[in-house]
Amino acid sequence: MSDGAGYTIEDRGEGAPVLALHGPYRVSSIGAIDDELQSLDGPFSAVDMSGINEIDTVGAWVACSLARDHGTDVTGASERAERLMAAVDTSVEDMTIAAPRETILKRVPATVGGKVFEMGEGVKSTIAFLGRFILALGSLIRHPRRFRWLALIRQSELVGVDALAIIGLMSFLIGIVIAQQGSVQLAQFGAETLTVNLVGRITLRELGVLMTAIMVAGRSGSAFAAQIGTMKLTEEIDAMRTIGISPMEALVVPRVMAAVLMMPLLGFFASVMAIIGGAVIADITLGIPFYTFLVRIKEVVPMYDLYVGMIKAPVFGLIIGMTGCYQGMLVSGDSEQVGLRTTKAVVQAIFAVIVVDAFFAVFFTEIGWG
Repeated sequence: MSDGAGYTIEDRGEGAPVLALHGPYRVSSIGAIDDELQSLDGPFSAVDMSGINEIDTVGAWVACSLARDHGTDVTGASERAERLMAAVDTSVEDMTIAAPRETILKRVPATVGGKVFEMGEGVKSTIAFLGRFILALGSLIRHPRRFRWLALIRQSELVGVDALAIIGLMSFLIGIVIAQQGSVQLAQFGAETLTVNLVGRITLRELGVLMTAIMVAGRSGSAFAAQIGTMKLTEEIDAMRTIGISPMEALVVPRVMAAVLMMPLLGFFASVMAIIGGAVIADITLGIPFYTFLVRIKEVVPMYDLYVGMIKAPVFGLIIGMTGCYQGMLVSGDSEQVGLRTTKAVVQAIFAVIVVDAFFAVFFTEIGWG
């Protein structure tokens, strides 16, 4: 007898031949002949297991499958084999494992419809969250002693002060890139001096605030979602409600207010650092003195460009703070939801900021601030 699992087809004078199994029918040895066993045509009068010296659950399942597929009985099984076969035979199901796949004409409308309903529920949930925020803010205005000033100061430090280094470095490098690339293109027309106009207007009006909003969304918006989501999982928010503390007043309002207050300051700081970066590279590559660059900025950049950036900044802060806190409040189930909602908070905040920025661009152009 060979060391591996095997089989023979024997004619024992009983009409149809007998399928005789022999050797060890274990998970480690049966794989070599499994395809052959499945391709046997039959018919067989019986499946003889008397030649099997070792068997496990997989071997018992194979023997049961052979007997069922060929509509015959099993003979010569040992006591262990019969016990294993009785166990696996009850787990055999004739039902299809996967549901029948619908045609594409049904799948596509069903998927689109599901997304539309999901979007509608999301809009309703967002409006409800905004309403709760407004009610909490109104309640704090009526009862200012309940406002958590220490929480606001702490969140302002996290959103604003702690972000100065990374935002300053990022803006400084952006100013260098704008000035360097802009001067290369303007040199084709002999207008290198207009690099000052380019750097000043694009940083004060658009990129300073926009890049700051993207950075704050990735840094603070994600932190809001993760912090509140973790508190939701550990049932701290439920405990706050139990002792009569409003989570909206204690957690959401300070974070959103911190983002709203810090965004104009961070946006202005980012614009200044970008202008300094542009002045440095202009001094090095174009020969425009650093001080002259800064004086020229004051002359060529209209004051309303600064107003445009400062008007957009708190709106961006509101979007980032609300999105982060909203996604954090939606966390439920397990810790995987924290990562999922944090990712959604960043993506949705950045998307919303860019969309709103586009609307602002059209609006300010229409009123003559273009």
